[in-house]
Parts: sequence; structure tokens; C-alpha cells
Amino acid sequence: MTNSHPATEAHRASISDLTFASAAAAAAALRRGAVSSVELVDHVLGRIARHNPTVNAIVTLDAEGARKRAAQADRALERGQIWGPLHGVPMTIKDTYETAGLRTTAGAPFLAQHVPARDAVVVDRARRAGAVIVGKTNTPLLASDWQSYNEVFGRTDNPWSAAHGPGGSSGGCAAALAAGLSYLSIGSDIGGSTRIPAGFCGLFGHKPTLGVVPLDGHIPPLPGTPAGAFLEELPVAGPLARSAEDLRIALEVLGGPTSPRHAAWRWSLPAARHASIRDYRLRFVIDDPYCPVTSEVSQRLRAAVDALRGAGATVEEGWPQGVNPQAQFETYAYLLFQAMDGMQPEEAKATIRAAAGAGSFQSLRARALDDRFHDSA
Repeated sequence: MTNSHPATEAHRASISDLTFASAAAAAAALRRGAVSSVELVDHVLGRIARHNPTVNAIVTLDAEGARKRAAQADRALERGQIWGPLHGVPMTIKDTYETAGLRTTAGAPFLAQHVPARDAVVVDRARRAGAVIVGKTNTPLLASDWQSYNEVFGRTDNPWSAAHGPGGSSGGCAAALAAGLSYLSIGSDIGGSTRIPAGFCGLFGHKPTLGVVPLDGHIPPLPGTPAGAFLEELPVAGPLARSAEDLRIALEVLGGPTSPRHAAWRWSLPAARHASIRDYRLRFVIDDPYCPVTSEVSQRLRAAVDALRGAGATVEEGWPQGVNPQAQFETYAYLLFQAMDGMQPEEAKATIRAAAGAGSFQSLRARALDDRFHDSA
């Protein structure tokens, strides 16, 4: 395919410089004509061809569709049209979001040939913002694990070390970004599924407030099946990116109600409570038995606290009065187990019930499963 810009040495160097750039930087380069969308997509597809066989982050590739969309983006830009903040930027989608005309499996063998006729809401919004979708990223079976293996596509490795995993369930999203195979990715999170892979792969991940980003078109629930209460209390759609700025851009693109909810509420943030950091009183907890951190993380957190103090904020250590982290953890785990167990086969549920006396954590999971069973009976 003919490139839209002269293929000079300097121009090729600029493409290489964008390999691990943020989505915002890639979009800016496209708008100023430093690179075309076709060139950027071809660059990404070349990296996918070289590195994805090892990393196995992208499980369904749409090279033809991506090149066609990139050419359209370039022609639009030549006419002075900018579709949105992601105009011409290559990105990936977690294989749990229905994508029109593109295989969407959620890592489930019984969905191995599922090709949706429609886009999930977040996919549609990404397209409307100008993004070029190059493919779908790996996830565990029905996005229900903290690693990224399934029987359909196998295992995704961490690009930093093949001996380690990228986390889950949005591990394919994170691995693709860390390996330079994408500039932005849309994941989902119920118990750490964007945040854990982001941490494991050196990226930025965000779990938005429940309901801010629509989950319509996400699997689970299975296609054509209503979500049910157990999938409406915790899971969210959220972006993974290489910068905090990219997370902000993605949230602005993806967030907001769908019809008919848009008639009842609007998505906007209130004004800041204070104009200066000196007017804030903050509390912090560096470590907790329910969420232990490594010494390296502790050092970074201490440095952040010192920086806030140095900027004039009033900072105190300890949980705020009335906050009981143990009770909050148990409530969260109860809801999480109800959601996760609702997606598991019957033989797995029997094992969970049998483990009821093995300890408090297992008992909590068994109680959540039994309560869900009785609620549905």
C-alpha cells in the first residue's frame, strides 16, 4: 500500500520513535502530518507479525479492516476533518467486547466461532472517536481469572519476561501495549482485571465508577442473555494505556449514559472543593494485612506522602474514623464470589461448597454461592 507521506529516512525514524509513545502523542503526530494513519497501522502490524507469536497478546487480527479504516482516516484528515481525539490511532479491544464482523470469544470454546453483528457500546464509541481497531486481545475463560490463558488461544506471556504472566483478565490488553502492538486498549474489571495487568506490565489502568462506562455488549453475560443482578454490582469497563493523559482521553470518549438513561442523568464531575493543596486534609495507609505492598512500592508511596506534605497539605496516617477495611473487604469478596461463581460450571460450584469449612475465605465464597443459589431458586 502506498504511504501518504514521503518515505524519507527522517520520516521512518519518526515512526520508530512513536513505537512506545502514548496514544495522545500518536494522535498529535497524525494531526500535524508527521506520520499517516496507514503508516502507523502498518508499523503496528509489522510489530504484531514479529512479536505477537511469542507474546500471544492479540488473538484475532483484523489487518485488512485496520488498513481500510486507516486509509479513510488519512483521506478525512486531508479534507480537514478530524473524527475525534483518537483519529487514526491503532488500538485493541479485549476479547470480551462484541465487535461487529470480528470474532469475539471471551476465551470460551463454545464461543470460538462467535461473530457478532453489532459493536459493544465502548467499541462503537472508540470508532466514533476515530480509533483504528487492529484486533482483539486475550483473556481467560469468561474473564474470570487473574491470568490470561484459555483453551481457545492458549497463554499470553508478559512482554518483559516470558517466564511471567501479564495478569488478568485484561492481560492481553496490557501485553499488547507493553510490547508496542497497540496505543490504547479497552479492558474490563470486576476484581482487578485492568489494574493487575497494568501493574504487572508497567502501564496505567483505570477502574471507573460503576456505571460510568456502559458494559452493553460485554461477555459475560453470554450473548442474548440478561446481565442479572450478580453482574451489575461490581464489573466495569475501563481503559489501559501508557499514560495518565491517555486514561483521561479514553474515559472522556467511553463514558456517559446510553439511551434511555441519558434522559435521567448526565456525566459530569463537580468542581474541586478547594483551589489550593494547602486547604486539603488527607489520610493515607501505606500497608494493610488485606493489601500488603512490597518495600519498593512502600518507598514510592512514602515519597508521594512527603511530596504532598512539602506542598502544604495536611497529611495524617491511618484509616478515617468509621472506616472498617475488614468489613469492606468481606462485603467486596462476597459480591465478587457471587459474580464469579455465577459464571462457573456446576462441578466447580460443588467443590466450592465442599470447601466451606476450610477457612474463612473459602467459607465466605461458599456462603456467597449458596445465597445466590437460593435467590435464584
